[in-house]
Amino acid sequence: MNLPLDPTTLASYGRLAFAAREVVEGLLSGMHKSPYKGYSVEFAEHRQYVPGDEIRHIDWRVLGKTDRYFIKEYEEETNLQAHLLVDASGSMGFGKPSKYSYACHAAAALSYLMLRQLDQVGLIVHDHAIRTMLPLSTASKHWLRIVQTLESAKPGGETALSPLWHRLCRQLCRRGLIVVLSDGFDRIDDLILALRDFRHAGHEVIFFHVLAPEEIDFPFQRMTQFRSLEQGNQKLVDPRQLRADYLRNFQSFCERLQSECGKMRIDFHRLRTDQPIAEALGHYLAARRK
Repeated sequence: MNLPLDPTTLASYGRLAFAAREVVEGLLSGMHKSPYKGYSVEFAEHRQYVPGDEIRHIDWRVLGKTDRYFIKEYEEETNLQAHLLVDASGSMGFGKPSKYSYACHAAAALSYLMLRQLDQVGLIVHDHAIRTMLPLSTASKHWLRIVQTLESAKPGGETALSPLWHRLCRQLCRRGLIVVLSDGFDRIDDLILALRDFRHAGHEVIFFHVLAPEEIDFPFQRMTQFRSLEQGNQKLVDPRQLRADYLRNFQSFCERLQSECGKMRIDFHRLRTDQPIAEALGHYLAARRK
């Protein structure tokens, strides 16, 4: 990780509640709505009194108006359970800083913010297989473990995101937030099916599409040697002959991925590696809060 990592520079974003828009489940008290009913925080609805209910929860005003006993129910506030999925496949090694380095910094900043508000955060670093998996935790030292895990991993290996995500979806039983940090370079149809799996399981999903500016703009003019970061093969080509086709295919891929995410109500946000991370995340979190 070549960029200076200082989470305190993001402290100004700490009050931007990273609150899940959808109902999430949890076991601890926190700041996110839960489908479980309790008596503690926010009024949800009335239900008719039945023998055994505590009389202190009776709504006496309703009794006075209707001469019937009703119990006030409330929505619990629960903490968020967030799993950060960081793509460490070979293609993420591209760029300066690399896409993987940028994704690591974004993941470290997001986990820092969520742990500050006592959310449970887990981390999964993977290519076609899981490299490292840190279980959910709210412990203060957990952030250091996340950073150390991200720093120790290096991008490499072939991309096969969708099969792994299908398997993960079966493992993550409780509904929560899935934060994906990846360039998404996989077969688009397979990628969409895997993301749909997360949504069908009730998870909220945020897809941070991490890209290098060279991939977006393709600025190459002279004869250039392109090397696969996953297979290792190289090819010398004239980029001017490829530019139009490359940009058309690349833009088509990105537009379809964003469009399909929108249809599934997945937050899709592009992260360019030439944009300051604090700025990129600050804009996103401010927009999300609205």
